Amino acid sequence: MPPAAEDLPRSTAQSLLDAQLELWHHTFSYIKSMALKSALDLHIADTIHHHGGTATLSQIVTKITLHQSKFPYLRGACSQSLVLMLDGVFVSPFFRLGEWLQRELPEPSLFEAAHGQKPWDLANGNPSFGVLFNEGMVADSSFIIDIVVKECGDVFQGLSSLIDVAGGLGGAAQAIAKAFPHVTCSVLDLPHVVANAPTGTGAKYIAGDMFESVPPANAAFLKWVLHDWGDAECVKILKNCKQAIPPKDAGGKVIILDMVVEAGPSNGKHKETQVLFDLMIMVVNGIERDEQEWKKVIIEAGFSDYKIIPVLGV
Repeated sequence: MPPAAEDLPRSTAQSLLDAQLELWHHTFSYIKSMALKSALDLHIADTIHHHGGTATLSQIVTKITLHQSKFPYLRGACSQSLVLMLDGVFVSPFFRLGEWLQRELPEPSLFEAAHGQKPWDLANGNPSFGVLFNEGMVADSSFIIDIVVKECGDVFQGLSSLIDVAGGLGGAAQAIAKAFPHVTCSVLDLPHVVANAPTGTGAKYIAGDMFESVPPANAAFLKWVLHDWGDAECVKILKNCKQAIPPKDAGGKVIILDMVVEAGPSNGKHKETQVLFDLMIMVVNGIERDEQEWKKVIIEAGFSDYKIIPVLGV
């Protein structure tokens, strides 16, 4: 068994992060081809030619038939498993990207347009994809949480309980419970997910819906959850988390593990990987957010402040 991240020297942990970035970069590279196809479908090259060979983003958007509701998906850095992300179920929706960009929101996501339902609903009705989906989330959590525990362990100090919201089969909660035995970790997810949860993991599993309520705990933990949802849904989730935790002066906190666009290193590979991540999450009508966009949903949910801690470099 390979050593956990907390047992590795910092230089080795950073090397693992760099390797993970390289792997993500190659995994999502096919999206560049899909983006090129959608650029052809939208006649972007013709628009640039029409403007004499150079055109600003606003000039391109004005000329092509892009629907106004899709503008937030276009920005300089607009924006777990490798097997899951490269499965045909996730790849096939990109063939509709150009067509989808021309339609008004709200509408079915790219994933729904291709498969008729959301990925978590498909995972419920399709056993083989359900296994792939849930195990992919666990595999992704193992590496990510090991790094978070090593680099940001102070975040979990002083907690006695934690609820992993939409935590799937509990990969993150298991890692946190192992690293911090004094923290009682629970996992909230939909009934069909909890029904397949493993036993003897050190985590308690609770069937429920984060849009209805979140079970009480000292801290609510959301790993790569909010980027799947629009602002209104994120505000609802965060409000439910706020109701579940004690006040700030009593130690309550919401821990969000997600991308902050344009944060982290400024080299080309980091920036391009952020773009590819953003395109990938577009499949479910999700969006990666920059700091101001995060601030907006956090404040609207009733929180007074926040702190960003760079960890994963993306």
